[in-house]
Amino acid sequence: MFYKFAKTVVHVILFLLGGRIKIQNKDKITQTPYVLVSPHTSWLEIIYLAFAVYPTQIHYMAKQELFKGKILNWAMTHFGAFPVNRSNPGPSAIKSPIRILKQGKVVGIFPSGTRSQANLHLKRGAVTIAFKAKAPILPAVYDGPKNFKEVLKRKPVYIRFGDYIYLDDSDKEQKEILEHKSNELLDTFATLQNEINATKKKK
Repeated sequence: MFYKFAKTVVHVILFLLGGRIKIQNKDKITQTPYVLVSPHTSWLEIIYLAFAVYPTQIHYMAKQELFKGKILNWAMTHFGAFPVNRSNPGPSAIKSPIRILKQGKVVGIFPSGTRSQANLHLKRGAVTIAFKAKAPILPAVYDGPKNFKEVLKRKPVYIRFGDYIYLDDSDKEQKEILEHKSNELLDTFATLQNEINATKKKK
């Protein structure tokens, strides 16, 4: 109930300030659970991706520092996020998202770990979680404002989804599967971004 209310309020505000969201290939989302994976370029993409898959709720993996204090902890928990210690990840970094996926829900992970577009380094965490939970990965790319100032300038927002990536190569060793799928995910991100760029040129 809180998630639906907050989504509606924030969506209206961003729509009035920034305009419409152009969601591409949403029809590719045909099942749950899945691991939503996207390069991390801005805190705004967390919000816009949540809009893009609504009414499905995304349970984001977030650094534990964001849960400090009663108010922040309450808000993050009600938004469905769960904490992870990035500097010293323990078993919960894997167990918590797997448990959520086993419940038929959606987990959101930004594999770069930072809001940097340059030299994106794909951590295997997202692929490992999907593999162990036997859930597909849904790749997505966000192209839009990086800060609130760009929202006010009504910079267009594009979100493009790719095809599910399944990790069911049972004839291969786990290490080989994770390496192969990590590379496939990186290639998919590049393809989706190129497709967005092509769409923008047609405008």
